[in-house]
Amino acid sequence: MSYGSFTTICSSLLLAILLVLSVKVGDAQVMQSGNYQIQSDSVNMGGGQSSSSNYVLESTAGEIASGDSDSATYQLRAGYQQMQEVYIAVSGATTTILSPAIGGISGGTSNGSTTVTVTTDSPSGYALSVQAAMSPAMQSGLNTLADYAPAGANPDYNFTTTATDAHFGYSPEGVDVVQRFLDNGAVCNSGSGNTSFSCWDGLSTSSEIIAQSTEANHPLGTPTTIRFRVGVGGGAQPAPGLYIATTTVTAVPL
Repeated sequence: MSYGSFTTICSSLLLAILLVLSVKVGDAQVMQSGNYQIQSDSVNMGGGQSSSSNYVLESTAGEIASGDSDSATYQLRAGYQQMQEVYIAVSGATTTILSPAIGGISGGTSNGSTTVTVTTDSPSGYALSVQAAMSPAMQSGLNTLADYAPAGANPDYNFTTTATDAHFGYSPEGVDVVQRFLDNGAVCNSGSGNTSFSCWDGLSTSSEIIAQSTEANHPLGTPTTIRFRVGVGGGAQPAPGLYIATTTVTAVPL
């Protein structure tokens, strides 16, 4: 099929988004050095770990007032053995279809978005990251669209498509978005604004932190919207097809 005979490069641009939770002991260590980290400590009479081929037992002896305490308004888990329980949940990301379909001769822009909500009771907060499954992220068989490449080290405030470009980028929005994606109304990674449809970057197979908090947000959680865009210049004429990008969104407690 010649380029002059097709009207769209894709019947749809499909973005599959995977959610991942990673639960780990955080970084608010009581004591640390270049060689070790002690997350929590306890002064008591004894304890330790005992094991056999059938069991593993960790014990603590001598603590005062340990155990569970509950009422209609609070829940308290006291004691060394209960210190490290951290709750984190992530929800909301779904398969996203970018629209409209893009004309193969004239080019154009196609948009989509998904909102991810992270909820955690970690007193140190959380980090939310995104990465692509493939490079370039957007592919159709052997054909690809380039990952968006900002003009400099920081994201581009405006999504810019020249006549020969055919590329795919993203922009996160929300109250916990990291400094790299904040702006002063004209430049990204400068100021404290979070202007909608601004600060565009390209996905990578390496994980990129897009939102981060330093405190718990349970039970309401905090949403982050990830906007996706494909731009095709009038002279680019990429091969027609259904282009798909798969991304993984990961939330970890800090």
